Amino acid sequence: MIACPCEVCASSDKRDKRLRSSILVQSPTTTIVVDTTPDFRYQMLRENVRHLDAVIYTHPHKDHLAGLDDVRAYNFFQHQAMDLYANEMTQETIIREFPYAFADHKYPGIPELRLKNIGKDPFVIGDISILPIQVWHLKMPVLGFRFGDFTYITDANRIDEPERAKIRGTKQIVLNALRHEKHLSHFTLEEAMAEVRLLGSPRAWFTHISHQLGKYVDVAPTLPHGMELAYDGLVLNV
Repeated sequence: MIACPCEVCASSDKRDKRLRSSILVQSPTTTIVVDTTPDFRYQMLRENVRHLDAVIYTHPHKDHLAGLDDVRAYNFFQHQAMDLYANEMTQETIIREFPYAFADHKYPGIPELRLKNIGKDPFVIGDISILPIQVWHLKMPVLGFRFGDFTYITDANRIDEPERAKIRGTKQIVLNALRHEKHLSHFTLEEAMAEVRLLGSPRAWFTHISHQLGKYVDVAPTLPHGMELAYDGLVLNV
């Protein structure tokens, strides 16, 4: 057996049990997931999500995409293909990583997927209006999303001013904050806090947290008023 020396991994605090970053967005009639992480199946079972209308993708990195195959359970129970909203770059990766789902001759039980292209223009799923926000993950364009007064951004280290303008007025924002030390493609905690101040959001939650940031109980008291660490299972009413 290999023991993990990391204090975060060994912590008994459930707020330190960090799976890959994703969110579930629900209205009275519509349920959407942003990204299908490698933990997607467990996350959906844990939250008892019985119905799923669509998946929206931020970008095609494995930690945001690899759980896609498990939407097949929703295909089976809902008797329809799953709508996947993604930009062209992410669609290309989905087709490459899951070619059997797009084969001319499909074997029974494979995930049924329906790709829908998105860019920077607003779109609607069910009764949920969505405004894409393009941010930068080093040189990769990544999509964040604004849902009314709530904005979700992950895997970013730069937001251009025209995109900041789309975010301003958001009452709650979730933003990535990987660790304290500088990283080439993610905001540090200090950079994320500075970005929240620029955006003027009164309530901010930091996500996509590395174990290098430290334990929740140590970091949370150091944060300014209105800024908090997100954790798995957190529910926000917006």
